[in-house]
Amino acid sequence: MNGSDKMTRSEILEALKSPPPGGDYVWDGVSEDDRPLTAEEMRAGKRLGRPPGSNKESTTIRFDKEVLDAFRASGPGWQTRINAALREWLETHPGT
Repeated sequence: MNGSDKMTRSEILEALKSPPPGGDYVWDGVSEDDRPLTAEEMRAGKRLGRPPGSNKESTTIRFDKEVLDAFRASGPGWQTRINAALREWLETHPGT
């Protein structure tokens, strides 16, 4: 890299030519659909984002740091687990 924490455009393009072997990328996204694209998928024109027809909605919400730390520490899929916990709460607190 160029000495800073950020890559230049040319460094990014060069990195895309030779991604890490095995396609093993670190990602704590929600699902396979949310993972970063591999270089091959980018060259093939695959699009990011949820599949058509998804009922998920992007939003901004603030949680206590301890809550997020605990869910993130549980590994990949932590956002899905937060969603499940909130859904469970709704089921046990109807009309709230």
